[in-house]
Amino acid sequence: MKIHDLITTTDELADLCERLAQSDFVSVDTEFMRENTYWPELCLVQIANEKEAAAIDPLADGIDLSPLLDLMCDNEDVLKVFHAGGQDVEIIYNLTGKTPHPIFDTQIAMMAISQSEQIGYANLVESWLGITVDKGARFTDWSRRPLTARQIEYAIGDVTHLSKIFPKILRKLIKTGRGEWLDAEMEKLADPANYRNDAGDAWRRIRQAGRNPAVLGRLKALAAWREGEAQHKNIPRGRIMRDETLADIASHPPKKQGDLIKVRGLSNAWKDNDIGKRLMKVLEKAEPLPADEMPDKPKRGAPLGKEGALVADLLKLLLKIRTREIDVAARLLTRSDEMEALAAGVRNLPVLEGWRYDVFGRDALELVEGKLAFAVKRGKLHMTHIDDMAGELAETQAAE
Repeated sequence: MKIHDLITTTDELADLCERLAQSDFVSVDTEFMRENTYWPELCLVQIANEKEAAAIDPLADGIDLSPLLDLMCDNEDVLKVFHAGGQDVEIIYNLTGKTPHPIFDTQIAMMAISQSEQIGYANLVESWLGITVDKGARFTDWSRRPLTARQIEYAIGDVTHLSKIFPKILRKLIKTGRGEWLDAEMEKLADPANYRNDAGDAWRRIRQAGRNPAVLGRLKALAAWREGEAQHKNIPRGRIMRDETLADIASHPPKKQGDLIKVRGLSNAWKDNDIGKRLMKVLEKAEPLPADEMPDKPKRGAPLGKEGALVADLLKLLLKIRTREIDVAARLLTRSDEMEALAAGVRNLPVLEGWRYDVFGRDALELVEGKLAFAVKRGKLHMTHIDDMAGELAETQAAE
């Protein structure tokens, strides 16, 4: 594989992207810094196909990333391959308002062909290529220039390895017939709605007990205000105010600015500084949350109780058996809260739809309805239908 020198000009980038546009797929990774900023700062982009690889410096003077971004977001003929690519996709969305498409994530794919829940990149490379990844440059300051040869070599390795691993994973997916399981998961990863940063919806990410319209109205107003403050200063929203503090103020609003000194998580300066004044104005103008914006009530069946909790435990045992039998990650099939809902009587659940129903949901439902039982055969735990057990018992009695 040809490894190019660090790309620092638009012409070099355009030439590279023109060649890569002829590929069936490209593997992509990014290096960024986000510890001290609201918006993640893109510091390096690595890209490869089966023949060549390069690192691109987005901080180089005068470089225009349009050829790369067009390849990522507008070329539907080239599959974009990431590993745990959520944050990489977010960065591209922030730059373009679009997401890479079509897309493939090897971490998600591994859940369909193994019991690996969230396999890390180093373990992925070790398991497929037998190569130990050098992690020495992992926590480097990617914004500092010039980049060292070791940094660039480390960064490009992320995509050169991935370009060798992806075809192997794809062949196994085809062999197992599980590729279609991942279609919805990949589309979900590429859905722009997952990365859209609407300040008016920021409150939905904050835990808040209860459904009091006045409290939720203040929470919405405060969360939107905090987003604006953080964006304007380009600092993490937690530097303005932590979620817990924001929720506490929404639940117990201070009557005057001087009372902010009593709020846990705020410094004494808030009692008379400008940001404290802006916060109080937000509280004064906050209105109760309209009925059409109220969060849905949690989906519940009957309360679980002790018996229901035991049923949920049996479902989790069934899940362990099934994932072992078909070698798939449990997280791809269902979640603990979904099994608890099933045990409580809820039936409108993803696990009871599509391929998940065929693979696990049908048996889970039959277990809850008393049509399925556990059995030990030759020292291993299996699932047996009640009707089959009755037939086997009848045959045994007839033989006697």
